[in-house]
Amino acid sequence: MNRLRHSTPGPSGARWRSSTYSGGNNECVEVAVNLAHLIPVRDSKRPASPVLVFSRGAWTTFVDHLR
Repeated sequence: MNRLRHSTPGPSGARWRSSTYSGGNNECVEVAVNLAHLIPVRDSKRPASPVLVFSRGAWTTFVDHLR
């Protein structure tokens, strides 16, 4: 079986902010919205953990479904 790994560019330069729903207890997600074409998302409890990366369009669709 041939498994391909796709790598996502690291979010260097990302300025992280906590979700407005976290209540300031650092038990939520952080997002960085300062990157041109990507929205990285990470666990605020484990900032060194893997990062999910959304395109701007996918992020907008995701957030719209939460409202």
